[in-house]
Amino acid sequence: MSIELLIEHYGLLAIFLGAAFEGETAAFLGGVISHRGLLTYWSASLAATAGSFAGDQFWFFAGRYAARWGLVRRLMERPALARATRLLERYPTGFILAFRFLVGLRTISPIVIGTTRIATGKFIILNAAAALVWGQLFTALGYLFGHGIQQTLGHLPLHRHLLIAVGAAAVVAGAALVFRKMKLRARPS
Repeated sequence: MSIELLIEHYGLLAIFLGAAFEGETAAFLGGVISHRGLLTYWSASLAATAGSFAGDQFWFFAGRYAARWGLVRRLMERPALARATRLLERYPTGFILAFRFLVGLRTISPIVIGTTRIATGKFIILNAAAALVWGQLFTALGYLFGHGIQQTLGHLPLHRHLLIAVGAAAVVAGAALVFRKMKLRARPS
């Protein structure tokens, strides 16, 4: 089976699961794939939105109802927890809308939110709104990147196009992590 057929049959599921568990790279690649015409833009962006929403709802409920699970306890011991908690206490609504855009806080944040008294309904509504913006943004970035690659390098075979996109996403993610570490080191203790 060719990569094109795999994407046509399982691409939306892969974007959904990727957005739920990994995030930006899956949505970004969904945009690149939609640029290639293997999936529609709207189906790819909605799969990314739904995956992001579902993943964050899962972690929220894990914080709310499964705080004793080993996996949840290990995640709650991460250094990012204190930062997420401070931001949540200071700006509860803004934090819920923004956490998926903050490097290093994506997974831990909904768990932390789940351990608070924030109403489940409020989280669901804010999570849905933020997931919609996030899904559209990262899928659109992938679509535009795919267009830029095609304009610059011509119509490449799909596997090369995807490798360039994964490489670019890795470089951006690496740069974001380096920037975050530099920022954390620069903070006064």
